[in-house]
Amino acid sequence: MDALSKIITWKRNVLASVVVLLSLVLLNFYGVYTNQFYFTKPDNYIFPLLTSVHFIYLYVVWFKITEDELPDPKMRNIEYILYAIMIVYVFKIYDSITILNSIKTYGEHVIPVTFKPMATLSVVLYSILPILTLYTFWLRKRYVGIYNFENYNDNLNIWQ
Repeated sequence: MDALSKIITWKRNVLASVVVLLSLVLLNFYGVYTNQFYFTKPDNYIFPLLTSVHFIYLYVVWFKITEDELPDPKMRNIEYILYAIMIVYVFKIYDSITILNSIKTYGEHVIPVTFKPMATLSVVLYSILPILTLYTFWLRKRYVGIYNFENYNDNLNIWQ
């Protein structure tokens, strides 16, 4: 894991996570069957709302590492919420694979040329996202520290 952390530093990981999240938010509005964007469907806004928690967590990790701060209960709570959101990410991988495999079912219908590349891109990005997220958790543990709040006040030096 140390060799990986030299190649993919915490800054690269956070930036890659932001790029993947922004791409997936945009692709969430895209309909692969029709080659159009749908901004009026309320279902398309669920994933962007959930990713806002991920963006907040990435900001907190960036801030804690650059300012050399200890983890706090708010950061822990955001991370625990992100654990639950990881279930949604896994579901989105399954959903994207199902859509990609549906080309066999709808083979005789008119499917846009962009179907396979865009569906494949969605599967790849949704598959990368949990890996980057788990790596962010590991980086948080390495650079910020573990969540040990029993002696939190002992480690707190307010005069620095």
